[in-house]
Amino acid sequence: MKLCRFDDNRLGVVEGESLRDITAALDLLPSYRYPFPRCDLLISNLDLIRSFTPESPAIPLSSVKLLSPVANPTKIIAAPVNYQKHIEEVKDDVQLHQNNPAHTITIHRAGLFLKASSSLVGPGEGIALRHLDRRNDHEVELALVIGKTANNVKASEALQYVAGYAIGLDITIRGSEDRSFRKSPDSYTVLGPWLVTADEIPDPGHLDLRILVNGEERQNSNTKYMILDVPKLIELASSFYTLYPGDIISTGTPEGVSPIVPGDTIVATIEKIGSMEVKVRAA
Repeated sequence: MKLCRFDDNRLGVVEGESLRDITAALDLLPSYRYPFPRCDLLISNLDLIRSFTPESPAIPLSSVKLLSPVANPTKIIAAPVNYQKHIEEVKDDVQLHQNNPAHTITIHRAGLFLKASSSLVGPGEGIALRHLDRRNDHEVELALVIGKTANNVKASEALQYVAGYAIGLDITIRGSEDRSFRKSPDSYTVLGPWLVTADEIPDPGHLDLRILVNGEERQNSNTKYMILDVPKLIELASSFYTLYPGDIISTGTPEGVSPIVPGDTIVATIEKIGSMEVKVRAA
């Protein structure tokens, strides 16, 4: 199942180059009064959504504005330096490491970091770059979405807690500050183009991923080169935080990161998920 949010917070099921509007399925979700639960209600009730049979006519994907398939994550967790070749390119480029030794150690020592949930957008909303006097870079990543509450989960059981996968863009302002500070401006986390449920991707550890900027290939790798794979990332994250339905884990980027500027067009692709086009503008 490929589930998307589009236009004015409508819900759709993607079928090839079109979608079927199932916004009426949102009426199946439970209602709450304040305080609201710590989760994304849609993701925590995916089984109810699966039971809904779409009867609406097909709508071309090209005619809609795609939003993030997750609206309300309690947190966005990101994995730094999780590809060896990316570590090597950072070590060799002062514009990337900024003389900060924390930028050149492996994920085993660096751990994970958090991004502001307010940085989350969908591909149709685009990237609005800030601090144009500094270098802003693209980073394509496999993103996973947690499907049920997880705490101290072992890697051997971790995939049972995944609702699905999407393409992630982790945009970063280069500098010496903490990663979460430089990677959390509005629109600096792009998720999309839809959520592919976990049953369609039984092995997230062997997926090709690539990115084009204005038609030029910048990154091309495979998730098999991750230092910590998806189950180990969930194990690590859940050993520090309780993970709730809708929480996002961005699994790190391979080598090939490079600058983007207003006017650029990014096309990011991950095997078994699809492709998303994202426009870059000035904030």
